[in-house]
Amino acid sequence: MEKPRIVFMGTPDFAVPSLEILIAAGYPVVGVITATDKMGGRGGKQLLESAVKKCAVKHGIPVLQPQKFRNEEFLAELRALKADLQIVVAFRMLPAVVWDMPKMGTFNLHGSLLPKYRGAAPINWAVIKGEKETGCTTFFLTHEIDTGDVLLRHRIPVGPNDTAGVVHDRMMLEGAELVLDTVKLIQSGNYELQAQDDSLATPAPKIHRDTCRIDWDQPVQTVHDFVRGLSPWPASWTTLDGATLKIIRGAAEKTEHDKVPGTVVCDGKDVLKVACKGGYLSILELQVAGRKRMDVKTFLLGSGIESGTVLA
Repeated sequence: MEKPRIVFMGTPDFAVPSLEILIAAGYPVVGVITATDKMGGRGGKQLLESAVKKCAVKHGIPVLQPQKFRNEEFLAELRALKADLQIVVAFRMLPAVVWDMPKMGTFNLHGSLLPKYRGAAPINWAVIKGEKETGCTTFFLTHEIDTGDVLLRHRIPVGPNDTAGVVHDRMMLEGAELVLDTVKLIQSGNYELQAQDDSLATPAPKIHRDTCRIDWDQPVQTVHDFVRGLSPWPASWTTLDGATLKIIRGAAEKTEHDKVPGTVVCDGKDVLKVACKGGYLSILELQVAGRKRMDVKTFLLGSGIESGTVLA
């Protein structure tokens, strides 16, 4: 059976294993579409290429980096690749003129068990909401974001202390396997699509800075899930004497107390915990504005923070 010609679309590290696994399996990846290069680094003087572009160049695959997907020159270049199938992993929204081009269609790898957590930040929100299981889904693109018919799903457990970063890294590898399985399924022509039940859909909107502020006046488990759902990036935050303090990792300590939410309890050595409803969040790793991340012992050596201080 002849393998389909594939155009792969993606940008960050998360998408690289999916591209690599297709190449290793011998599929003809005839082109890669990725984000345009940007200036960055120290002083903004370094040209930054996407992880997917670097992977494509390494394997000698042609790379297209359009600024606008409806540009006729880009569309002509895309047609000239004569792809049978397009695959999208961690990329931007596409117009129908792009995703409707190949005869086998265009499918996307999404970081949740659709229809749950439709949107830009599915991994973060699954952890924030305290899910014990999430996963990834492949589905054919359609006009409405993350609503297309499902091809395959893969379930991934979420441990009680797993951060979004831990789940991301696990999904990056297991999602690549799902991408390969999906290509094989489409190639076989022997599959049934599953319509999504919109009544079960939950949102996973883009996360902004204000989204990340900790509300200490909540159950300790809710606060713990919030912190790990935003770790390691963009990181939850609170304020200490008016300055931003990012909380990278913590542990839930469930116990009754009479302290005001946000009140600090510490010994100046290795214990720093913050009062929540029904317990404390024991802080393990944090970051002061303008400094590198550090463990709690390092922070307490020079912070001068005392028990009774209230974080806001």
